[in-house]
Amino acid sequence: MGIGLLIGMLSMVAAGATEIARLKHVVRGEKISSLSIFWQVPQYVLVGASEVFMYVGQLEFFNGQAPDGIKSFGSSLCMASISLGNYVSSWLVIMVMGITARGKTPGWIPDDLNTGHMDRFYFLLAVLAAFDFVIYVYLAKWYKCINLHDSDEKEVQIIESQEDAVLKKV
Repeated sequence: MGIGLLIGMLSMVAAGATEIARLKHVVRGEKISSLSIFWQVPQYVLVGASEVFMYVGQLEFFNGQAPDGIKSFGSSLCMASISLGNYVSSWLVIMVMGITARGKTPGWIPDDLNTGHMDRFYFLLAVLAAFDFVIYVYLAKWYKCINLHDSDEKEVQIIESQEDAVLKKV
């Protein structure tokens, strides 16, 4: 999951750099840019790779640390955390729009993106991803994995020894 956070941070840096290049190629008086759409390919590749590492790692964590009886609960927690992240993301956009659009300034995310600074928003997301990575590393070092397989083997051994004891009595 940490690799996914780092790749996500790099994707936001790539998005910010692409936005800076796009703003330099804006045709004056029009709402278009002469920059090719293919400049967005690197950031989308990085976002896709980030999601693969994040979601697969997160689902594996929830399923690997849950006993067999509640694995579906772990999967639902994984999906719930993803949906919570989407709500937080929407809240962040609303906050940035409200804070940066004071008075007559258009803010970072205006209706006309050529007058805004989406690059600053992308760099803000990169900083937040870096902060999230630091928290992740701290919590990953603190967390002790639950080894469910060893406890299952011990339980099977106890049951087998109880069965052997019953069979010896017969």
